[in-house]
Amino acid sequence: MAEWHGAADEYEVDRTLTPPAMRPYAVIIVTSIAAGAGALLGSILGNAAGQRGLMAGAVIGGLVGAVAGVQVVVRLAWLSSAESRGGMLGGAIGFLVAAAIAVTNLDTPVAPVLSCVLVGAGVLLGAGATRAR
Repeated sequence: MAEWHGAADEYEVDRTLTPPAMRPYAVIIVTSIAAGAGALLGSILGNAAGQRGLMAGAVIGGLVGAVAGVQVVVRLAWLSSAESRGGMLGGAIGFLVAAAIAVTNLDTPVAPVLSCVLVGAGVLLGAGATRAR
């Protein structure tokens, strides 16, 4: 903040850096949607190789989507760049857990969709673990 000291060219600027304002709900929503979209796109592309290709494509696409989601929230300054590595690792772990839940509950569409929230939770936990260091 600039402080006025009287003369037009005399002012003091506070140059301390403040961390970005974390928006946890927005981080969860963006990273979960990115991972889900990546998994969907990966499964569509992998479907050409059969059932195994569909599953592998979904996992690879979801992992790429989770990492891309973290990069988006860092770019939006909802997560600091120092926390991005932990967020990416947490998001990847969250996606792998979500994929395991989704595969065991393919009979209902609710469980796979809701399990994507684990990606966002993993991002926040990973970022928090990085911050705690």
